[in-house]
Amino acid sequence: MGNLFSIIIATIFVSNYVLGQFLGICPTLGVTSKVETARGMGLAVIFVITLSSIITWVIQYYILNPLNIGYLQTVVFILVIAALVQAVETVMKKSMPSLYGALGVFLPLITTNCVVLGVAIKVIDNSYNLLETIVYALSASVGFLLAIMILAYIREKIEYNSIPETFKGVPITLVTLGLMAIAFMGFAGLA
Repeated sequence: MGNLFSIIIATIFVSNYVLGQFLGICPTLGVTSKVETARGMGLAVIFVITLSSIITWVIQYYILNPLNIGYLQTVVFILVIAALVQAVETVMKKSMPSLYGALGVFLPLITTNCVVLGVAIKVIDNSYNLLETIVYALSASVGFLLAIMILAYIREKIEYNSIPETFKGVPITLVTLGLMAIAFMGFAGLA
């Protein structure tokens, strides 16, 4: 139980994929102009990361390793992620059309979001069992959601401030992201 708690704290706060490892910056910059959009993307990413990590773990240990074709890991993992994103996109288009429209091009970009592939590969590299894989995947995706939600909230508040012209848009967002990363470094002693 202590190991699972350590995985949760380390993955959400200490080794946050966005703020500690700087992965997933494209969707982070793209969907954080509004809190609702960031929340929708974060929830979709939670689903995709968790499910893809479970499926790729099973494929790795029950198909790739026994057949000695581990060199196909990246290709197989990307295909699994792409199929899951397609399923999420279809469901979201039917059940949440406004969120689907708000996410626009960023929803299919979950397929190429390096956080999703990074988590799937990391659980294999760390030799996690299935329970640890689920906990790690959930924690990594919650960390992603936390980072983009905080950034979206800050970006909404920044709109009401006077910012020099040269810092408007992406520059102030990157400065904010950098300051958030420095703040999250304070969690380094927890895990």
